[in-house]
Amino acid sequence: MKISENIKDRGRSFIPAWNGLRLLATTEANFCAHLVAVVVVIIAGCFAGLSPTKWAILAGCMALVLATEALNTAIEKLCDLVHPGQHPQIKQIKDISAAAVLIAAIASVITGVLVFLF
Repeated sequence: MKISENIKDRGRSFIPAWNGLRLLATTEANFCAHLVAVVVVIIAGCFAGLSPTKWAILAGCMALVLATEALNTAIEKLCDLVHPGQHPQIKQIKDISAAAVLIAAIASVITGVLVFLF
């Protein structure tokens, strides 16, 4: 295999990820709300003149919230596919995956407040 073919193959491997990101951004209200929060944090960070270390901390928090929201959405869609109707265990699974997003969001807000205050 030529090097150029290997690079093309690796590049093509990102297509499903970009498709998923586009799907999240165009169909999931909660993901869009988190994206708005990311934009607000980036704008505030630019005005605050944050250090590279603080930017890295905020980037990690923003990625954590977006990634947990993406996983929560995937889990919810899988649950709906496996069991379209109401089921107590499916509800628990969905609630727990939503709790993961809430935990990440709360930790990120606390971290953001500390980053901007100190």
